[in-house]
Amino acid sequence: MSSRRSASPGPLAGTGSGPVAVLVVTWNSAEVLPGFLASLPEGMAGLDWRLVVADNDSADDTVEVIRSLAPDTTVVQTGRNAGYAAGVNAALAAAAEWEGGFRAALVCNPDVRMREGCAKLLVDALGGADPGGGRVGISVPLLYEEDGRTLLHSLRRESSVTRALGEAVIGNRRAGRFPRWSELVTDRAAYERDTVADWATGALMALSGECLAACGPWDESFFLYSEETEYCLRARDLGFVTRLEPAASATHLGGDSRVSPRLWALLTVNRVRLYRRRHGLAATTAFRAAVLLRESSRAALGRPASLAAARALAGGPAPHGAP
Repeated sequence: MSSRRSASPGPLAGTGSGPVAVLVVTWNSAEVLPGFLASLPEGMAGLDWRLVVADNDSADDTVEVIRSLAPDTTVVQTGRNAGYAAGVNAALAAAAEWEGGFRAALVCNPDVRMREGCAKLLVDALGGADPGGGRVGISVPLLYEEDGRTLLHSLRRESSVTRALGEAVIGNRRAGRFPRWSELVTDRAAYERDTVADWATGALMALSGECLAACGPWDESFFLYSEETEYCLRARDLGFVTRLEPAASATHLGGDSRVSPRLWALLTVNRVRLYRRRHGLAATTAFRAAVLLRESSRAALGRPASLAAARALAGGPAPHGAP
């Protein structure tokens, strides 16, 4: 096992013919890591793979758990709570140093539990041609909630003013059936076929070596949330699509962004930050207003997370990681 500190990498040059690199970013993840590690042999069945963990200065026993249960893991200790994108970059840089590099990467949250053969299905889907003319650079599985039966709506459309308005007026789940009116894809049929999406939630995604080499590092200016959105959109700009592989599936134990006011505020602010990077001032002003309408209306219903998001959008104290 290796352990080192990592600075932000330059352009990724470490892809090659080696194993699939399984990349995990941890921060106080000792509780969920044993289950993740136990699920890997089944989830990675049929592949040559190696595990890389980038730890963002955990205060619990995260690193000790890895050393005890998975002693062959490459461990990168960033030395600070550097954010998710920085952790991914640190793990990619470490894998790039392997003899022969790596041929594809699997980016995983430590609270994901892959089902049998999930990773091979995702990796095998990479590089294929899409009818729309792109190449599959990113593949994602079906994700289920902790009960293993409830499907998570993990596919997304690119943000737009009309989609933000639709979510504000009728709610994203109801609006999700209509491509014009919501970022969230809720159409059940979309999850039953090979569906190309603008982006997908980043709990578990496979990335081709070609896509990684073309796109380079993840954007570390997004401390948490919107980093996977930015990466998928950047890949799309370069001719790589994000596609669902419905035969692959995993359970995601979930996060606390829905219930934590601070994290929901950060998620909301970063949506607007990313939109601002890709659009002009007038469109961004309209988008921000639509998102603020959504959060303000839900804050009026007594939702603390939306109240925190509305305050952040209105110019209150920015959550950690936001400008």
